[in-house]
Amino acid sequence: MQLVRFLSEQKVHYGIQQGSSIKEVADPGEDWHKASFSETGKVFDHKAVKLLAPCRPDKVVCVGLNYREHAAEVKAAVPDKPIIFLKPSTAVIGPEEAIVLPPQSRRVDYEAELAVVMGRRAHRVGAERALDYVFGYTCGNDVTARDLQPPGGQWTYAKGFDTFCPLGPAINTEIADPEALPVKGILNGKVVQAGNTAEHLFSVAELIEFISHCMTLLPGDVILTGTPVGIGPLSPGDTFGVDIHGIGRLSNYVESQGDLGEG
Repeated sequence: MQLVRFLSEQKVHYGIQQGSSIKEVADPGEDWHKASFSETGKVFDHKAVKLLAPCRPDKVVCVGLNYREHAAEVKAAVPDKPIIFLKPSTAVIGPEEAIVLPPQSRRVDYEAELAVVMGRRAHRVGAERALDYVFGYTCGNDVTARDLQPPGGQWTYAKGFDTFCPLGPAINTEIADPEALPVKGILNGKVVQAGNTAEHLFSVAELIEFISHCMTLLPGDVILTGTPVGIGPLSPGDTFGVDIHGIGRLSNYVESQGDLGEG
């Protein structure tokens, strides 16, 4: 199924998207299993609602340098174990929302990524059964203030600003192999990133094992799995899309903080 979270008449709903219609399902609460999303009987027109980020993660665990060519383009050594950092929940936004460029940075980059949504509490899980703990997959953008990301440290500061974690548009729960997915980044209609999760240095299963031996992953938590080669800067007025086959396209526009009249 393609699970979405959306706003209608100032109320937040969950639903299963089927073409131009969304069938409402009950809020799963803490139980992120497909069987827990029971249909209510209500149907919404996709065009009449506002899509939100499809989940509300307690934490977003990000993986750096998980593509060999991306490591080369940022002149970093290929890691021998996953590099992880966190984005706060306040960084999460949904489709068609603004990525806001903070005044502290002179260069903010896009990073198209596959996002893993956890469905079960995962604590010290082995790689051989790690995918059993996954609810589904969505698109993510690991927005990064590149000039605030010094080598060897402070990645969370550079990547944790409000609006720096777009997610969506839907969670696909039917993807059998997360290591065979084309990932594209599209800037103002032009493809600027074109990779495949088959190029992951560390697979989704290996990442879940590594992370869950450090911290417990909760239902609805998100893992961003790294970006392919082709990163570049965003400017006010840009639109950036993350396209993953079987999931859809996550699209966001870009504004400066000054555009919003904020100090």
